[in-house]
Amino acid sequence: MTLASSLSLFLVMVTLAAVPSSSVALVVVRSAQLGLRHGIAAALGIVAGDLLFVALAVAGLVAIAEMLGTLFAVLRYLAAAYLIWIGLGLIRGAGGTGMMGDVQRAGGTGVSFLAGVALTLGDVKAILFYASLFPLFVEVSAITLLDVALIAAITLVSVGGVKLAYALAARSIAAASRGFPLKRPVRVAAGAMMIGTGGYLIAKG
Repeated sequence: MTLASSLSLFLVMVTLAAVPSSSVALVVVRSAQLGLRHGIAAALGIVAGDLLFVALAVAGLVAIAEMLGTLFAVLRYLAAAYLIWIGLGLIRGAGGTGMMGDVQRAGGTGVSFLAGVALTLGDVKAILFYASLFPLFVEVSAITLLDVALIAAITLVSVGGVKLAYALAARSIAAASRGFPLKRPVRVAAGAMMIGTGGYLIAKG
């Protein structure tokens, strides 16, 4: 890979990672509600999903995606169900501890990580990016091990860095808003957003 193609790939991945999406919503909610470690775990899960897509792209993503089409669909539905469950927890917990206590007990950092992986692998936009746009920056037929390592580093820094920034911002805002009089409506709105995101993932499947 040339310097120009590496920089272009980095800028595109940063931009796509920064655009509000279901993955951003997952990182923000996990970080704000359960702590920074959960936000970081979700972000790492998203990066792991992207790195798997990089490996698939190098091996021929389109053919593999066709063979694993059912698996991608199942992952998308599982991720959607998880987002809806979190959304319901936010809404029901807005008036007290309620279901959010259950979410905290059941939602360890491992769950946050796996949610990030599943959400990424089930994301049609991610599949399309690595199947169509990714080859514009990387000549897969002539790729070397050094190129693979460079692409992995670019993915880690661009996607991981942006999602980590979201996690840090969400946690800071959550800490600053303790005692905030409109906390309940904000939690309800966040829950509705998560439910809507989960519903969108199911509908577009």
